[in-house]
Formats: sequence, structure tokens, C-alpha cells
Amino acid sequence: MIGETYSVNRLNLVDKISAFTELLKMRLSFLVAFSSGFGYLLGMTTFNWTIFLALFFGGFFISGAAVTINQILEKDYDKLMNRTRFRPLPTNRVSVNEAIIFSVVTLFIGLWLLMVFTNLLTVILSLVSLVLYVFVYTPLKRVGPIAVFVGAIPGALPPLLGWVAATGVISHEALIIFGIQFIWQFPHFWAIAWVADDDYKKAGFKLLPSGGGRDMNTAFQIMIYTLFLLPLGLLPAKFGLTGINSAIIASVCASLFLAQTFYLMRDGTRKAAIKIMYGSFLYLPIVQIAFILDKV
Repeated sequence: MIGETYSVNRLNLVDKISAFTELLKMRLSFLVAFSSGFGYLLGMTTFNWTIFLALFFGGFFISGAAVTINQILEKDYDKLMNRTRFRPLPTNRVSVNEAIIFSVVTLFIGLWLLMVFTNLLTVILSLVSLVLYVFVYTPLKRVGPIAVFVGAIPGALPPLLGWVAATGVISHEALIIFGIQFIWQFPHFWAIAWVADDDYKKAGFKLLPSGGGRDMNTAFQIMIYTLFLLPLGLLPAKFGLTGINSAIIASVCASLFLAQTFYLMRDGTRKAAIKIMYGSFLYLPIVQIAFILDKV
């Protein structure tokens, strides 16, 4: 069923809801919401369920709007890649007009939640994140690896947004948790780009740091950025944001993550890149949860 191109009018209600759910990229949007919640829990002095839930779902819907607009802009490119050609827009399960309306509605819901229950700075930073992701990062993907640097900024904003929602200010603590997620994205994304490089080339995406090659230079840069996670993971304890227990956990996780990059440098295989990719999926939530528990 999913491999076919559909007439929009032929879809039943369940299929339609499923297609719109796919547009949201649930795992990615949940990660954004989770990171926002992490920033709030780290920054708050008194927990407020209303603010926390508004931030969580506000971040989720704004992220959903951003990735939906991204899919609208890249519909023709998605048709060219195996990993994306079955998405709702390339298969016509959702029309472009429907996707536009859906993105506007989800964006409005997300911004309304943040505006009513958090503060203006949180709303402004959320809009900055969306604009950078959709209108700067997305077109730069066909220009060169600078896109990864630009994309890492909105990708690292969720924990900072959570902190701002809790405190109303951008402090050095907020910049620390922003910095950890910012640096984490380079080995995370380059591992994905290594695995999907053949697909990306079909769409003209130039994302690997060596100019599109799966070579030692790319593997070395993945290792260097992962190495930076070791000192960065100690900063929350250094500045009194968390304690020694989470610093130890962050160091162990970063060391294991770093070890995977040496495997890639030695073998240069897709299998090694997949291990880094899954290692990155584990590193961030484990470290963030450790920080939260250490504060509690």
C-alpha cells in the first residue's frame, strides 16, 4: 500500500490521519519536546505542570510545523531518495495545499501555547529556530556542509528554550546546555549522512565535511567533535548546575561514543557509521536524564 501513489480523495480517514502524523516526524518532534522539557527541569526552581506541558507540546507542534514545511520545500527531492520517497507528499497521500494548512495550524497551536503559558523570549527564540531550520538550513543542504553548522543552531535551541521558559533569561547555564547539544549534532548528523550518502547525492545534498566523501577526513572530524563532548559534559558540574554523579555518567557516555569514532577511522565502513549513529541516539537522552536526576 505505501509504495503506491495515491489519489488524495481516495484515502479513508484513518489513512489520512496516519499521513498527517507522518508529516510531524514524531520521533524528531518528540526529541525536540523532550529536550525543551529537559531545559525547563534544569532551570526551574518551582515545578509548574502547566508551564511544563505547554512547553512540551508547544515545542512538539512548532517542530512538527518546521519539518512539515521542510517536506513541502523538498517534495521533489524526496521523490529521488529511497529513504524519503514514501513520505506523504511524494506519494500524494497529502497534497501540498493540505500540508501548508496543516503546518500553519500546528505552528499556531505551538506558538499560542508558548505565548500564553511561557514568555515572549521563548516565543521569539522558537520562531528564530523555525526560520533558521526551514529557510536557511533547508536550501543550504544543496550548497555545502555549512548547512550542518547552520542546522545545528535550531537543533540545539530546545534545551535553551526550556531554560528560558523557566527563568526568562539566557544565562551562562543555558549556553552550556545549548553548547552540549550543538556539538553533539555534528557526529550525530555526519554519521547519518555517511550512512545515507548515496541517497543524499541523488538529491544533490552536500553534507559531509570533506565535500561529499566518506573518507578519513570526515571520520577524523566526527572524532574531533565527539572529543569535545568530554569537557563539555563536565561544565554543568563545574558551574554548580548539577553534581559529580552526572559528570561521571556524561564522561563515560562521551568516552564510549568517542570509542565508536575510532572504529570508523580504522575501518571506514557503513557498519561503523551506523554504530556511531545509534550511539548518538543513546548519548543525548542518557546524559540529559542524568543531569536532571542529579539536580533532583
